[in-house]
Amino acid sequence: MKTSHRMLAAGLAVLTTAALTSCGSDSGPAADGTVTLSFLIDNGASTTARAKGLADAFMRANPKIKIETETRPGGTEGDNLIKTRLSTGEMSDVFWYNSGSLLQALNPAQTMVDLTGDPVLADVQKEYLPAVTQGGKVYGVPSGSMSGGGILYNRKVYDQLGLQVPRTWAEFMANNDRIKAAGITPVISTFKDTWTSQLLLLSDYYNVQAAVPAFARDYTANKAKFATTPAARAGFDHLAEVHAKGYLNDGFGSATAEQGMKLLVEGKGAHYAMTSSQIPPLVATMPQAATDVGFFGVPGADAAKNGATVWEPPGVYIAKTTEHLDAAKKFLAFIASPAGTDAISKAVQPAGPYRVNGAKLPDNAIQAAKDLQAYLDKGATASALEFVSPVKGPSLEQITVAVGSGLTPPAEGAAQYDKDVDKQAKQLGLPGW
Repeated sequence: MKTSHRMLAAGLAVLTTAALTSCGSDSGPAADGTVTLSFLIDNGASTTARAKGLADAFMRANPKIKIETETRPGGTEGDNLIKTRLSTGEMSDVFWYNSGSLLQALNPAQTMVDLTGDPVLADVQKEYLPAVTQGGKVYGVPSGSMSGGGILYNRKVYDQLGLQVPRTWAEFMANNDRIKAAGITPVISTFKDTWTSQLLLLSDYYNVQAAVPAFARDYTANKAKFATTPAARAGFDHLAEVHAKGYLNDGFGSATAEQGMKLLVEGKGAHYAMTSSQIPPLVATMPQAATDVGFFGVPGADAAKNGATVWEPPGVYIAKTTEHLDAAKKFLAFIASPAGTDAISKAVQPAGPYRVNGAKLPDNAIQAAKDLQAYLDKGATASALEFVSPVKGPSLEQITVAVGSGLTPPAEGAAQYDKDVDKQAKQLGLPGW
């Protein structure tokens, strides 16, 4: 992101506000025993709605603890703000941030409260813990629902053509042939928003893990590569194949994610490699998205090993500089409880199940979330690679655009990505690189 005087001024304004807020809350409890916690979140609409729902419900149950929420920008600007505030000791008591590979860059051992073995984690599913763990220590709790990464599909198109949800890649391609023959776009791609080009590859990770269970560990240790691991390279092959078969929408190179979701919901396109998190924001203006769009995992080579990749929820963390540790832990324990997930569901439709024991999807949950729940119930999910390995190269979305547009052969794209992650791993100082 380009730096400008306006952005710098805005960043300083936020820091100043944070400092004033900290000064107001670091003096200890008020005369009436009330404690004020500062809570930093990103300014996305769904995040602010979830945070408000959580804070309001928590304060009703804990009238002696007040939650003051402040927002920060998203993207690179927000990442830099988080790092600056942690390094200068000006962080809010509690903050909302990514889980997975981005957590390592925050140096949690020096900046966050270690929650390993703490009762705060009592209801957190063990499958989530690797996403908020660094150096064997756990630092966060899940702040919402997981989302499925795979294929969003139009259920009405499937009903109209008598199609079944595919369990292998060959079955998926056969469905695409039927859909194309019916005059409907089989596979939607939206490469103007370059981040969307990664989803078919990243969502294939369940199949990588099923075929090569040690891949994440060996990849992190520089003992496995995309280009030389057939199961991992398959994602690049899939990108190239759907383009070569003519399955993509006209103008896919200039289409946006918003346009892609519209094509899918309206049934003008049948499949879209995407996460289920894109559906809830549409429900207000396109209510049919809740029922007409389903989800299935990227099919692999073996129907018996069919499953789905999941994107873990962001985390909520406690800054080491907090002077209200007991209150902060009480807030995190609420977030990671069935009562907390109920508060979130009342504020925002969940994109998938929660990583909290005892939490349930609401009766009016979107169909894609119910579909993902079915994978979870049968134990057929795997966290995306970025949640189990800190290694992710910065240029993947440019590489997948080129492969998915037929400009770069898939083998070459995989080799390019291996070089890309090499630079990133060395910057992180990972052993073996």
